[in-house]
Amino acid sequence: MDHEMRAEYADGGSPREPDAPVRIWHMVRLDGTRSMCGRELRPDAAVQSADAWGTPAAEPFCHSCGALYLREVP
Repeated sequence: MDHEMRAEYADGGSPREPDAPVRIWHMVRLDGTRSMCGRELRPDAAVQSADAWGTPAAEPFCHSCGALYLREVP
């Protein structure tokens, strides 16, 4: 199964703002908007490749999504 990371923005933040602060990164199944921890994320939120997981680019990362992601990837 393919995955990608999707941003959850800090209070009041919007992906339409160029410097919107990312509150936390979540893992979603490819092209999805519901995170693995169950949070519904904006369809226009920033995304990153799952390859960035575990790197500074993915910080801060949702611990619940991380645990579930590890169960799905070899």
